[in-house]
Amino acid sequence: MNFQVTGLGLDKMKLDSPQSFLDQEEAEEAEDQQLLEPEAWRAYMERRTVLREFLTSDLSPHLLKRHHARMELLKKCSYYIEILPKHLALGDQNPLVLPNTMFQLIDPWKFQRMKKVGTAQTKIQLLLLGDLLEQLDHGRAELDALLESPDPRPFLAGWGLVAQRLADLSAVMDSFLAMMVPGHLHIKHRLVSDIGATKIPHIRLMLSTKMPVMFDRKGSVAHQDWASLRWFVTTQPAAPEQFELRFKLLDPRTQQECMQCGIIPVAACTFDVHNLLPNRSYRFTVKRAESYTLVYEPWRDSLTLQTRPGPPEGPTPSRLGKPGLPLTTLSER
Repeated sequence: MNFQVTGLGLDKMKLDSPQSFLDQEEAEEAEDQQLLEPEAWRAYMERRTVLREFLTSDLSPHLLKRHHARMELLKKCSYYIEILPKHLALGDQNPLVLPNTMFQLIDPWKFQRMKKVGTAQTKIQLLLLGDLLEQLDHGRAELDALLESPDPRPFLAGWGLVAQRLADLSAVMDSFLAMMVPGHLHIKHRLVSDIGATKIPHIRLMLSTKMPVMFDRKGSVAHQDWASLRWFVTTQPAAPEQFELRFKLLDPRTQQECMQCGIIPVAACTFDVHNLLPNRSYRFTVKRAESYTLVYEPWRDSLTLQTRPGPPEGPTPSRLGKPGLPLTTLSER
């Protein structure tokens, strides 16, 4: 393993000035050097450099923080089965290359069973990713404590174990990065039933990921009796998507107020919900519309907004509901 020193990373020491920092470090190194022979001291410093370089590059706090953020994002993603001819790569399919007749050739019962397999495989993959990330966090804390140890002799005596630990953590990091990308779905049975054709098409199943749908919290606002909702997907989809918007009045006080809820199919990323009650709190949720190929969707974004207070109540209400009319009026922009 070849390493280069990129920084010291001794940010835990709190001193008054850079000079006092150097003075204390030099004093500590002088005390440590008295405990070792010159050759052992050189070996100790070289190995500390190797370990410090590993902790500041391969396993830096910034890198681990970024992986934690990616892990949280994966927990919010939607996972789908992609059906591809074997000569196509994931993402290359289009209606001309992959006609809808491909689904007509697949046994529906077997496909539903494969969706359950895809759900289980996705859950296991997310659990394994969390476990690998926990191993990386624990390994960094362990090596960081060793680096800060004041006695160099145990460091030298146990270097073989330290070097093995570095190799193990590198392998864990490689496994983590490889598992971040969904891959093949393992097929035990043929999905295409015997249709009497001379040539059955060769297909393969892949797990694909779609970025989560999230509310635009600055662009979504509530007015006195209506709310304007906006949402977005971090990665622009290749084709227009269908969404499902839900809303519900929180803490309804009457049976009629319990009807202040609904599920709305939307073909855009913005929607207005009208005829809401003033000065009340509503919860809105948004997600992609159900798809035949969806296997796992553990999260959906939610947003709580409070409508503005209405005008003071007078002897004659300014607006009365009419019997037989729906409670809410919905408009898509």
